[in-house]
Amino acid sequence: MAASACTMGFRVWTSESARRLSVRQAPPAVPATALTLTDGTPVVLDQWLAAQRRVTIVSFIYTRCNSLCTVLGNEFQQLQARIVELHLQHRVQLLSISFDPQGDTPDRIRTYARAMGANPAIWQFARVQRAAQLQHLLNAFGIVVIPDQQGGYVHNAALHLLDRHARLVDIEDLDAIQQTLINAEALP
Repeated sequence: MAASACTMGFRVWTSESARRLSVRQAPPAVPATALTLTDGTPVVLDQWLAAQRRVTIVSFIYTRCNSLCTVLGNEFQQLQARIVELHLQHRVQLLSISFDPQGDTPDRIRTYARAMGANPAIWQFARVQRAAQLQHLLNAFGIVVIPDQQGGYVHNAALHLLDRHARLVDIEDLDAIQQTLINAEALP
């Protein structure tokens, strides 16, 4: 009986799996977080997403990262190309949010977005305006960021799928970009 309760009816084996199942069962709303987009436009995340009326795939990055963030950038480049190929740009968008407000200045993010070949009509980059809101946003998405004592960060990464109403509806591993896009297309 206890094993069934701990594993949500034998459906999950890790706390991350439990979190992902919980998100699918009861999608939480994205927090109202003040962001600045690549072009300098200030937005409140939940309101901006709802106004976009598109499904959004979100990643969390910092521009000096040469490991997971590089992989995320490559995955988003592929997603951007696939979105264009499938003519989904009016239904699906990409958003990369920096969790390094000190290092990722607006200029650095613009330079990074250009280097990634981000088409701002499909793929936006953003930074949190108020450092006090950053941890709340990271917690809402299940992102863990730990300074590595060398000026960088150790962090987890995933593809976060938001519906048109700014609710987190799915979380996929980095190697599941095709499945994430299929899931995005299937959302009403």
